[in-house]
Amino acid sequence: MTMSVPARRRRAPTIHDVAREAGVSRGTVSRFLNGGHNVSAVSAKAVEEAIRKTGYVLNRHARSLITGRSGSAAFLLTEPQEKFFEDPNFNVLLRGCTQALAAHDIPLLMMIAGTREEQRRLLRYVTSGHVDGVLLVSSHTGDPVAEQLAEAGVPVVLCGKPMGPGGRMAHVAADDRDGAREMVRHLVGLGRRRIGTVTGPLDTPGGVERLAGYREVLAESGLPVAQELIATGDYSREGGEAAATALLARRPDLDALFVASDLMAQGALAALTAAGRRVPQDVAVGGFDDSSAAVASRPALTTIRQPWDRISQEMVRLLLARISGEDTSAVILPTELVRRQST
Repeated sequence: MTMSVPARRRRAPTIHDVAREAGVSRGTVSRFLNGGHNVSAVSAKAVEEAIRKTGYVLNRHARSLITGRSGSAAFLLTEPQEKFFEDPNFNVLLRGCTQALAAHDIPLLMMIAGTREEQRRLLRYVTSGHVDGVLLVSSHTGDPVAEQLAEAGVPVVLCGKPMGPGGRMAHVAADDRDGAREMVRHLVGLGRRRIGTVTGPLDTPGGVERLAGYREVLAESGLPVAQELIATGDYSREGGEAAATALLARRPDLDALFVASDLMAQGALAALTAAGRRVPQDVAVGGFDDSSAAVASRPALTTIRQPWDRISQEMVRLLLARISGEDTSAVILPTELVRRQST
């Protein structure tokens, strides 16, 4: 009776095989796999091709034992869960960050912690080493999570300009003030003279900066900065409708409205329709973000475009640098006026 000899199992390709195939050092391959820092474009292309040819698959568990890293990052939103589903900006940002990290073969864990208890629980998880760094989306002043992460030694990058003591933390933001200035100058250029605004929450950087830009342009245009033309919203559609309704009650003669988010601007359009005001004939309306809400509005919104793709890419770039122990600085990106039918 003949005994069959089992086929020898093929050895899995290693990082040494990749280095030999690419014609580079093992250290170069290691740096490429850990974020690509200090790897030339030529070497990176050679390593990518070698990985494809050899069929090398990164053993994350083995690497984590050697490096002390998890090989993953977290996208942490410290807002109520319903905000993620209501505000289209969060979805766009999450998708962009996921794609940017996928280019480095790093998975992204999404976490939502809108209450203090949820934040405490997730802080315990993050600071136990389950992720290598955090992309933090936190709009309100006084949110302790960013500083608690930093104090625990967790690399963190914020979306948006931080306020208060955390102002020096690594962050990526659009230029809120300049975007507001561009929108209000556009409304003034249309001949509008009674320009109201629905601000974001005034404990958020966007709320403060966009209101400041509105005030500056009115002042430089010789138009009165009247408090009765200012109402505070909360970045929700309902909040925008309520704020615009209050403005119309105080100043039924307003002829333009700058709203600090597209979602709030949708609510403002509903308030104007209910009051029998035509847009843009009676009241020109401008939003902020260039989100899907701007295109879905009727009429479609003139708005300020935030470069969400670049914001995502820069957040990931800064986070990978911080994970590697590099110092980073803030990145402020320009905005752009997008003209549609509401002005």
